[in-house]
Amino acid sequence: MIQGRYVDLADADIVVLDLFTYAGTMSNLAPVAGSPRLRVERGDIRAAARASSDLLVRAYHRTHGLPVCVTRCSNNYGPHQFPEKVIPLFISHLLDGKKVPLYGDGLNVRDWLHVDDHCRGIQLVAEKGRPGEVYNIGGGAELTNKELTYRRLGAVGANESMIQPVTDRKGHDRRYSVNWSKIADELGYRPQVSFDEGLAATVKGKHSPAVVLLRSVTILWGGSGLLRHAGTSWVRA
Repeated sequence: MIQGRYVDLADADIVVLDLFTYAGTMSNLAPVAGSPRLRVERGDIRAAARASSDLLVRAYHRTHGLPVCVTRCSNNYGPHQFPEKVIPLFISHLLDGKKVPLYGDGLNVRDWLHVDDHCRGIQLVAEKGRPGEVYNIGGGAELTNKELTYRRLGAVGANESMIQPVTDRKGHDRRYSVNWSKIADELGYRPQVSFDEGLAATVKGKHSPAVVLLRSVTILWGGSGLLRHAGTSWVRA
């Protein structure tokens, strides 16, 4: 059994996940430490931090009625993205004649969302979203890392000799994706940029100077640092 403030969890399986920020220490679980029902998942620290920020924002809505909405996106990409991100980094390496790594078996899956579609999704939520709700914004372009690597090779005219197999990294999530049916059904969101079209524009952008400044009021972290609020619209920086 669980004593004190955790009594409401007495009849529930106890699971510590990235999506559940456990406010306390492992000593809080001491009374059930030997139970076969106890399972502790140690995941990505960044994911845990992001989950806690969602909880904090939504708490202000529940407690004080602050009209907030939360958006969650899949992997962003697009022109002028920060160069250490995987798509611009790999494109730069390939254009410079350097090999690119492929982790493990290359079957980890990611859903790719073009930054312009992400901006459109945020704009819809800002204008029409229901306060206190969470809206997922996806790109509808799920690819394994192996598929993504071959798409990038094709986009710059390179072949598979430029792939360098490497040992998979620790804690490498098998799949990142979101169910964006809610924002589609409620707000009419649909991604408009196909992955091949967006990738071609991204490669082209690597050959031109970075774009300049808009009047920026708020900077939003969208999983890629790409978004700025200029005037009344969310746009890519």
